[in-house]
Amino acid sequence: MTRRLRLGMVGGGQGAFIGAVHRIAARIDDRFEWVAGALSSDPQRAQASADEANIARSYASWSEMARAEAARDDGIDAVAIVTPNHLHAPVATAFLQAGIHVICDKPLAMTLEEGEALARLAREKNRLFALTHTYSGYPMMRYARELIDRGEIGDVRVVQVEYAQDWLAQPIELTGENRQAVWRTDPKQAGRAGCLGDIGTHAYHLAAFATGMLPVEIAAELHTFVEGRPVDDHIQAMLRYGNGARGMLWASQVASGEENALRLRVYGTKAGIAFDQENPNELLFTPLAGATQTFTRARVDSAVARHATRVPAGHPEGYLEAFAQLYKDAALQIEAIDAGLPPPAESRLLTTVDDGVAGLRFIDAVFDSHAKLAYTRVNNG
Repeated sequence: MTRRLRLGMVGGGQGAFIGAVHRIAARIDDRFEWVAGALSSDPQRAQASADEANIARSYASWSEMARAEAARDDGIDAVAIVTPNHLHAPVATAFLQAGIHVICDKPLAMTLEEGEALARLAREKNRLFALTHTYSGYPMMRYARELIDRGEIGDVRVVQVEYAQDWLAQPIELTGENRQAVWRTDPKQAGRAGCLGDIGTHAYHLAAFATGMLPVEIAAELHTFVEGRPVDDHIQAMLRYGNGARGMLWASQVASGEENALRLRVYGTKAGIAFDQENPNELLFTPLAGATQTFTRARVDSAVARHATRVPAGHPEGYLEAFAQLYKDAALQIEAIDAGLPPPAESRLLTTVDDGVAGLRFIDAVFDSHAKLAYTRVNNG
């Protein structure tokens, strides 16, 4: 029987949404156990958080944790980094230097330079660096990629992706009650990209994941609707691809009435597909001049979809299972790396540090385009 891999966590203490999600997701397929953590910069809160999460070893700092765990015979195999963005690069660097695999939230780092340095270090140390682009873990999103790869929709012509939320439609960061709102709107902790870095990169990645294409040119605009907010809360961009395809991307955290509306549509010369993250067990496929077909999870003949499926048809799988898929694939790759073997084929769709670098390049391109954007006045008579 394969042993459970030992996991540590940096960040994600009491009251942190994403830390709890990681801890649940890693356990779903029984490939990991949580054994260590530096869950808060406050030692007492870190210990209380570790006790609450049933994590045996609690550390007062992540640097201490990296040194101590690397020195132990039973030290962690990998660390999950769930801190605010400004800590991603220094924490990841410390654990990679210690020879420990990394699973990190996005965006990868505060700057492209930091991200590229992390990618180099991961290769030098031969350590896995997985990035949690969760929505690529859905079976139907992986099936969408397979359909496009097989040419079922023909040559890609149009890519339309959007990610709309409303949780920052009001200046809730000013109340201090929502800790995530406070740090996500603080450039010192989140970086210069607000909505762009938080959910815009998710939309960008999902379009790239499905189509296998990255744009070669963009025209983009950033906007801040909430007065006084120092980061963007809305982004819209036009995309040009190397094969001649065109795309549009918009992401907004001030879209009143929307919850977590990540939607992707891809149109080719033969058919179009549509995916809605809030209904992830279905994928719509519409042939040119034909009737729309609804493909459902566990009913498609697809090895990549089956690999990401856990329960029979008619039993919904959702966000936590998609997150768990990243951990499942990470476990397969960590075991292969540690055994000196190539990653198994079934784990090849895991998102990695290279996807993170692509996201940071997108952020830089959006800022560059925004700075140059010129509007032409419409003659409305």
